[in-house]
Amino acid sequence: MERWRWPAAAAMLLVLIPAASRPPHGIVAATESSVQNSEQNFGFNLTLAKTIVEYASAVYMTDLTELYTWTCSKCNDLIQGFEMRCLIVDVQNCLQAFVGVDHSLNAIIVSIRGTQENSVQNWIKDMLWKQSDLNYPDMPDAKVHTGFYSSYNNTLLRPAIANAVRKARKLYGDISIIVTGHSMGGALASFCALDLAITHGGNNVYLITFGQPRIGNTAFASYFAKYVPNTIRMTHERDIVPHLPPYFFIFPDQTYHHFPREVWEHEVDGNRVYQVCDGSGEDPDCSRSVLVLFWSASDHLTYLGVDMEADDWSTCRIVLGRSAVETLLLQQAQRLAGNDEGGAGCVDVVVVRDDGVQILGLTVVANGE
Repeated sequence: MERWRWPAAAAMLLVLIPAASRPPHGIVAATESSVQNSEQNFGFNLTLAKTIVEYASAVYMTDLTELYTWTCSKCNDLIQGFEMRCLIVDVQNCLQAFVGVDHSLNAIIVSIRGTQENSVQNWIKDMLWKQSDLNYPDMPDAKVHTGFYSSYNNTLLRPAIANAVRKARKLYGDISIIVTGHSMGGALASFCALDLAITHGGNNVYLITFGQPRIGNTAFASYFAKYVPNTIRMTHERDIVPHLPPYFFIFPDQTYHHFPREVWEHEVDGNRVYQVCDGSGEDPDCSRSVLVLFWSASDHLTYLGVDMEADDWSTCRIVLGRSAVETLLLQQAQRLAGNDEGGAGCVDVVVVRDDGVQILGLTVVANGE
């Protein structure tokens, strides 16, 4: 879509928030009998997925005051104790993401927002005939979707996320990084996970996406599986988006191709099943088994029982005024100044118009960093 393309300058908002000094805890792994594994040597953690999907849903919130103070309507349940570190909004390109720490998982969470449209159908129509026309750097024969690639690599997202992850790991050590997103957010999260895996090592980066489209060709999918082996792509029932851009099995090397590993959430005889698919990325017995006539846009809007829609579909607007920003910064500064645990950090808020003019810049530093 046109709005995903990177213009010469963009309106951007970046909020950096320091972490409190709380001890991390280990990741709790669990499986459930409803999970069907295609290969015995691969495990799928349904409990973890049910936590991560809530992060993928929360990033859709448009009230940034509630989001970065973690008081929004979706900022509860399994993710209530999340510690926000960085909130990123690129207004011109309608992009939004956050980085923080889940201490119960002992992991950094990166969540990137998906499609923010008046209707998902418009986005689906635009995806039908997209071509993988961009050579991915340093990966021979690997081609990717230009719009998805540029939306992550040529916008505020990449440097802001990389910087926030670096700061979180400096504070908490080399803890794991979990990247997530729904829809287009899943596509951008994939490029993010690949970027972080190259920087921090593939064994430290986990990717869990929900209803993401294809983003590259067969060669790219092969490289991706090598660099980001800890990957789960969840699909839901007859969701149309994972089928886009189209995969043509008669031209497997020239067409878009999913990377593994898909987990297909669907019902079998009235029972909810989570089918772990094969390692090809295009298992014909998983979501690809759904005939094109039965593809559904509505199945794209719910994953693991969680609503994946934005709280306001009308525009790409954000809800955060200058006075609200300054008030929250002062509150944060007071909290830092009275921090008895020896915490340190700074808060930056920067708003830049699409003509490059800075309209708000304020930094509060407490105890040094």
